Amino acid sequence: MTPAELASVVLAAAHAVFVERGLDRAALPEHTVVERPRNPEHGDYASTLALQLSKKVGVPPRELAAALADALGRSAGIKSVEIAGPGFLNIRLDAAAAGQLARVIVEAGAEYGRSDRLAGERINLEFVSANPTGPVHIGGVRWAAVGDALSRLLRATGADVGTEYYFNDAGSQIDRFARSLLAAAKGEPAPEDGYGGAYIAEIAAEVQSRRPEVRSLDDDAAQEVFRVEGVALMFDEIRSSLRDFGVEFDTYFNEKDLHDRGELDLALNRLREQGHLYESEGATWLRTTDFGDDKDRVLRKSNGEWTYFAADCAYYLDKRERGFERVVIMLGADHHGYIGRMKAMAACFGDDPERNLEILIGQLVNLLRDGAPMRMSKRAGTVITLEDLVEAIGVDASRYALARYSSDSPIDIDIELWTRAKNDNPVHYVQYVGARTANLSSNAADLGLTRGAPEDFRPELLDHEKENELLKALAEFPAVVATAAELREPHRVARYLEESVAQSYHRFYDNCRILPRGDEEITDLHRARLWLNDATRTVVANGLYLLGVSAPERM
Repeated sequence: MTPAELASVVLAAAHAVFVERGLDRAALPEHTVVERPRNPEHGDYASTLALQLSKKVGVPPRELAAALADALGRSAGIKSVEIAGPGFLNIRLDAAAAGQLARVIVEAGAEYGRSDRLAGERINLEFVSANPTGPVHIGGVRWAAVGDALSRLLRATGADVGTEYYFNDAGSQIDRFARSLLAAAKGEPAPEDGYGGAYIAEIAAEVQSRRPEVRSLDDDAAQEVFRVEGVALMFDEIRSSLRDFGVEFDTYFNEKDLHDRGELDLALNRLREQGHLYESEGATWLRTTDFGDDKDRVLRKSNGEWTYFAADCAYYLDKRERGFERVVIMLGADHHGYIGRMKAMAACFGDDPERNLEILIGQLVNLLRDGAPMRMSKRAGTVITLEDLVEAIGVDASRYALARYSSDSPIDIDIELWTRAKNDNPVHYVQYVGARTANLSSNAADLGLTRGAPEDFRPELLDHEKENELLKALAEFPAVVATAAELREPHRVARYLEESVAQSYHRFYDNCRILPRGDEEITDLHRARLWLNDATRTVVANGLYLLGVSAPERM
C-alpha cells in the first residue's frame, strides 16, 4: 500500500464516520496526507485528520480520532491504529499491505515517483546564461546541475517546463571581448578592461584561420569580425561543454534579437500604458520604488542608449507573451540586488510578482585540492571552469556534488573525497546501492531465482523489521519528488537517496538473506525479497535520473 493509497483509506474511513454520526460531509477535504512518524515505534504512518476536522464539526479531537481509529481498524490492510496526544492517529499496516509496495514500484518502473502535483503549470526556467565571453565558470556549473535537476523534477510532477539559456550577445562586455581578441591577434596585451586567459588566444587564432582576410582590415573592421566570429565560437564551446555535462536547453535566446525585433520599445510602451514611466534629465525612468525597490531604474539613457535593465524588462515580457505563467530565473550570488528591481518590474507590468516571477540565488562554489581552494584555471586564467571540475572528479560526481546542497549554501568540493571509491563519497555510496541491487539480480538469475509472476508474489512474507524499514523508505519517494519540485530544492532527492534508501537497503541486505545458499531450495520468501531488491533498484535509478546522474550496474 502506497502512502497515497493509505491516505485514501483514511479519507474513506472519515467519510463513513461522518455518515454514521450525521456530520456535515462538506467539511471533509478532497485529499489528505499521511506522514511517517519521526519515531518508528509510533507506527508506520501518522494522520492529523481528526485534529484538522475537529473544530469544523464541533467534535472533540480525541473523540473524533477514536471514531476514525475504529473505522480504520476495520479497513483491509490495516493492522492497528492508536490514538496519541490530542488526536494523532498512528497507523500500522499488515505485512501484506506494506509488502505490496514492492510490486507496485517494480511494475511502475520509471514512472514510480511521478505525479500530477504541478499539472497545468507553465514554467519558464532560465539558468546558467553565462556571458559568451569565456568558458562556463564553476558558479555557472552549479546552476547547470541544479537547474537541469529542477527541470526534471518539475516535469516529473506534471508541469509544462521550458528550459532557457539567455545569450547576452549585446552590450559593452561583447565589445571588450572583441577588443581582447583583436589584441591577441596582434600580439598585444589584453586591454585594461578586457579578457585574459589562453582561451582568448585560441579563439583569436581560430578566427584568423576561418577569416584570413581579417589580418588586412583596419582595426574597426577587424574588431567587428572578431566580435561576430569570436562570439559564435565561444558560444559553440559553451553549448558543447554543457552538452557533455548532460545539459541541453529547449531554447537559446539571443539578447540581440530583443533589440533587432524592437521588443525593448514594446516593453517601454507597455510600461508607459501602465503609467509607471517618467522622464527626467533626458532619460526614461521606471518608477520601481512604487513596488518596493530601493530606487527608480533608468531604462533609456539621455544619449538614447538602452540599459541592461531595459533588456531585462523586454525579456521578461517576451516570456510572459509566450504563455509562461511562472518565470523562474536562477542567478549567482552577486545578483542578490536584482531581486527587488525584478519583482518591482513584474508588478509594473501588472503581474503578481509572487506568483509570476521567482528568482533563485545560488551561492559560491570552491574546488579544493589538498584542502586549499583552487583559484586559477589552466585555460581561463582567472576562474575555475566546467572543464576543470569535470576533469577533476567526473560528470556524475560533479552533478551530484553540486545538486546535493541547498543552492543558498556555499559549497566546498574536495577533489580527494569525490574521487575515492568509498562510502564516504556520497555519489559512490548511492550508485553502489544501485550496482549492488543489479548484481544481486544477475546472480539470482544465474541460480534460477526469478521474481515469478506478479500474481504469485507473497507480500505478507516481507515481515522482517528491516524489510519493513526499507519498504517505508521506498514509499517516501513520490512525496520527496513532489516536495523537491514545489520548493525548488533538488538536494532533497540526493539526501533521501543517501540517508533513507541507501542506509535502509544496506541494513536489509545485511539482515535478510535474498539468495539461496548451496543446494537450498528456492522459496517464495527468496522471490519476495527479490521483488524488494528490484524495487530498490528502481527507486535508486529514478532518483539519480532526476539529478542527471547515471545508475551504473557495475562499479
